[in-house]
Amino acid sequence: MSTSRIVVTGIGASSPIGGTAPESWSALLAGESGARSLEHDWVQEYQLPVTFAAEAKVRPDTILQRPVAKRLDPASQFAMVAAMEAWEDAGSPEVDPDRLGVDFATGIGGVWTLLDAWDTLREKGPRRVMPMTVPMLMPNAAAGNLSLHFGARAYARTVASACASSTESLVNALSHLRDGLADIVIAGGTESAIHPITLASFASMQALSKRNDSPETASRPASIDRDGFVMAEGAAVLILETEEHARARGAKIYGALVGGGVTADSHHITANDPEGRGAARAVRLALEMAGASPDDVTHINAHATSTPVGDPNEYQALRAVFGSRVDDIPVSATKASTGHLLGGTGALEAIFTVLALRDRVAPPTINLTEQDPDVPFRISGEPMELGAGDHLAISNSFGFGGHNAVVAFASV
Repeated sequence: MSTSRIVVTGIGASSPIGGTAPESWSALLAGESGARSLEHDWVQEYQLPVTFAAEAKVRPDTILQRPVAKRLDPASQFAMVAAMEAWEDAGSPEVDPDRLGVDFATGIGGVWTLLDAWDTLREKGPRRVMPMTVPMLMPNAAAGNLSLHFGARAYARTVASACASSTESLVNALSHLRDGLADIVIAGGTESAIHPITLASFASMQALSKRNDSPETASRPASIDRDGFVMAEGAAVLILETEEHARARGAKIYGALVGGGVTADSHHITANDPEGRGAARAVRLALEMAGASPDDVTHINAHATSTPVGDPNEYQALRAVFGSRVDDIPVSATKASTGHLLGGTGALEAIFTVLALRDRVAPPTINLTEQDPDVPFRISGEPMELGAGDHLAISNSFGFGGHNAVVAFASV
């Protein structure tokens, strides 16, 4: 196993608040919201109880060449756009294809392709179903297409662990690089599931905010009047490599991925452990891999979905690790701006965490009206300066099925 640090040399994102990673970061610092009313006929056709979401600011099929876009589900389109940006940002490195890997993730996969094909079958018959339907809908489609596009032959792996998916893909990439399976890894996650069936389902289980009259203020983590999360879509990609490899080719370095932890609650298929034991253990594992202690952490990007139960449970999990010091660590809950990208959210928040360390600033958490006394994070509607010197931050992701994934980043 390599003892080299693993560093971030490229970033790319297509999010509800920006068509690129820099645009998303600038919008986040400016306190923008990506939530908007949905302007689709199916909203009224199905009389959906929730009529808004955080759609991507830039449609991926406006960037990709038309023949390429037609062969990809929107989830894979987002992945391709974000990966192309990240690869160029990393300097389009020359690498042996056998030493280039892909660790990617999605929570749901090609739901639009699947359900459109079902409509075609019912309305027009089996002969009209596209031959590419299965290659487009399968959860590993994004990883496979990225492998094909970039010529990655070391491996192309997919994680599907709900909202923890892309954070878990980063943990896997860290391990694969340390184990010597690759010199460079394209890592991240994607989701494009703003669809009538998913909106109806999440609304039915009382998971979504119903602030139809004010979408931009609907996601309000840690606020006492929060009422659910906001569905979002997009993708985020980080180019990861060993520090030796990066410095040998003169690459710029954003930060270091120094630890990761993955656990399971084994508690409930949708509800996380109210005592936060699995989440706390994932944080401890990430810090242990980083060779750090809880006292070293100077910033936290919380999972903080804005659900009544999830936010205080996360606070209790972090308090179990950090003790009363958790109330002094600058916390950002960036889903207030972006909404919840499900399987893509962890990678996007990892990018925000890396940029927070680079710029020495914790991004703001918008829509914080009256803070819930059961979620007493040090959280602010304005950016918080982290100060000079070395910094260590963690980013949390928790998903249906009891999945917990945490990554730790260090400034460079």
